[in-house]
Amino acid sequence: MAKWTPKHEAPEPLEGPVVATITGGTVVWFVLFLVQIPFYGWFDERGLMWWVWTCLAGGGLGLIGIYYVRKRDAAIKRAAREAPEPLTGSGHDRTP
Repeated sequence: MAKWTPKHEAPEPLEGPVVATITGGTVVWFVLFLVQIPFYGWFDERGLMWWVWTCLAGGGLGLIGIYYVRKRDAAIKRAAREAPEPLTGSGHDRTP
């Protein structure tokens, strides 16, 4: 028996400070990695080295994410500059 699911239009995506958000998250990952370095032996003794490497991987992937969101942001701004101006009014107020 198929489950009934209502059909709705998808909402518009929310836009925000994407570049700042990704940059902040990347910084947090690298800080967490650096904080764990002095405790390298403690993590190694307990078999928890994946914590250290997860933070490093998060920082590295964050750098890739910063590259992509900066390119996306630049493309959005470029498209907004190149878009034609919308016509306003009804067209009856034009003077020849």
